Amino acid sequence: MISIKSAKQIQKMRESCKLTKELFLILEDKVRPGVTTMELDTIAYNFYKKHGATPNFLNYNGFPGTICASVNDEVVHGIPSRHRVLKEGDIISIDMGCILDGWHSDAARTFAVGKISDEAQRLIDATRESFFKGIEVIKHGVKLGDVSWAIQNYLESGGYGVVRDLVGHGVGRALHEEPEVPNFGRAGRGVRLAAGMTLAIEPMVTMGDYHVNVLDDDWTVVTRDGSLAAHYENTVAVTRDGVEILTL
Repeated sequence: MISIKSAKQIQKMRESCKLTKELFLILEDKVRPGVTTMELDTIAYNFYKKHGATPNFLNYNGFPGTICASVNDEVVHGIPSRHRVLKEGDIISIDMGCILDGWHSDAARTFAVGKISDEAQRLIDATRESFFKGIEVIKHGVKLGDVSWAIQNYLESGGYGVVRDLVGHGVGRALHEEPEVPNFGRAGRGVRLAAGMTLAIEPMVTMGDYHVNVLDDDWTVVTRDGSLAAHYENTVAVTRDGVEILTL
């Protein structure tokens, strides 16, 4: 069942999302060669706790980290580790969120580690831009498939792969709510968006084929062909006239 939030409830979500937005600014400054993904995870954990929030990924279905730290060909759900040291030229996707006063936030960014290749930067830029192509479509009454198609069309026109095995989702009192929000689809299909819906829209994009595998840790999703992957996500609220991006 899709949850429609009141103005008061969306204000609560803004407060949760504000913390995640602020934390990304801190982590972006910390991402550099020589840093471990566990160091980034510790910074995130301490930040949320300092502000009275609970990391919502930590122990979610057994996940052991505050952040998902996915490097290079890792699409999502990379487990932070003291043994994973970032190197010059890597790219890292950080996915995270928190619970504040019972309300969730969820967002992701892909960062360059030092100087990266031009093609890696174009992948990061295209992934971010595809999110905004979807956002341009959103308003009360629009079909969800229109949003999905806008994201897919932009990315595939640029020669990128759009991951099919993982999708965005509703978010609110729970981290994952209805509806599912694919980054691919057909215009004019799917549920009709309504003011008060809150969604996590999150293009997951590859430089090659869109097929993925899950590693033996049962969490880390990697591209099957070893190509680079990027991830960009925000929690948004549908309004009568458009959309409010809560984590930006």
